[in-house]
Amino acid sequence: MTSDPLRERVFEALLFDMDGTVLTSILAAERVWTSWAVAHGLDVEAFLPTIHGVRAVETIRRLALPGIDAEVEAAVITAREMEDLTGVEAIAGAAALLTSLPPDRWAIVTSAPRELALRRLSAAGLPIPNVIVTAEDVELGKPAPDCFIRAAEMLGFAVTDCIVFEDAPAGIEAAKTAGATIVVVTATHSDDGSHHPFALANFATVRVVATPSGGLLLDLAGIENE
Repeated sequence: MTSDPLRERVFEALLFDMDGTVLTSILAAERVWTSWAVAHGLDVEAFLPTIHGVRAVETIRRLALPGIDAEVEAAVITAREMEDLTGVEAIAGAAALLTSLPPDRWAIVTSAPRELALRRLSAAGLPIPNVIVTAEDVELGKPAPDCFIRAAEMLGFAVTDCIVFEDAPAGIEAAKTAGATIVVVTATHSDDGSHHPFALANFATVRVVATPSGGLLLDLAGIENE
């Protein structure tokens, strides 16, 4: 990680994407979406990369399949995903980090529906935050910035004073547009060739400490030197 500027910056709150960032649900999600894609005659290999980081209804709408009600199909997908939690696991270090954070200073911001988000967080053994912004909470999902702006407001801070942890292009774009500082988590995705100022393999070497004024600092060295 290009760490020095990040270490020196004081933040008010931390906003975390869920899937691919604090937990991995790729195997479960791709099982469900593969079955759906085959049933609709799609090229599975070409289609699967498009499902990550955006709301299911928007993924389906983009396809413009004739005779398909995107809302109905998204509900079917969600129901199947809630039944399939096999392989849903926390990203390394995520549970310890989230548990250590002040409850009023962090949020989950996900494109998943609320019930699915809660089930996946529980399946991964991660804490449920006081603030969670899900697919139902915004009119426009990622890559629109609305979700991150709303989460920051619910915590009582400006989004520009927050740090966002994301993995998918749609979420990265949303956070960038919102004006937040972005850390890209690469635990579940190979390098896509993009140039990100800050990238993190997982959370195993990360902790957050409070400043005397009540702000939050990322402390990497404290973990790395142990």
